[in-house]
Amino acid sequence: MKNTLLKDIGLALLRVGASAMLLTHGIPKFQKLVGGGEIEFGDPIGIGPAPSLFLAVLGEFICPILIIIGFKTRWAAIPSAITMATAAFIVHKADPFGTKEKALLFLLMFIVILLLGPGRYSIDKK
Repeated sequence: MKNTLLKDIGLALLRVGASAMLLTHGIPKFQKLVGGGEIEFGDPIGIGPAPSLFLAVLGEFICPILIIIGFKTRWAAIPSAITMATAAFIVHKADPFGTKEKALLFLLMFIVILLLGPGRYSIDKK
């Protein structure tokens, strides 16, 4: 019983902590997306700056909010993990490890969330 409680608290901390930290990167992108004007953003997968920004906002802003509240958590972790894989293995491909390390840590955290789920303290479990 005690181990289950600690596991659920740990999963909640992982979900909220990882997502809150990723939101600090997603909020400026969201503001850029809804701010109007010409969109200047990278195009790491060749689909254009506007669709790339939209996908980044999905993975770094919308999905982290869903993960924080624990709604469709496993599904929401997928775009966040893909966004971080793109950042680590495409955007920062030629950069030193220290530059891509943050994206790799986020990738690892969202893969763990995907595999383990949200835990008891989430909308998914209500």
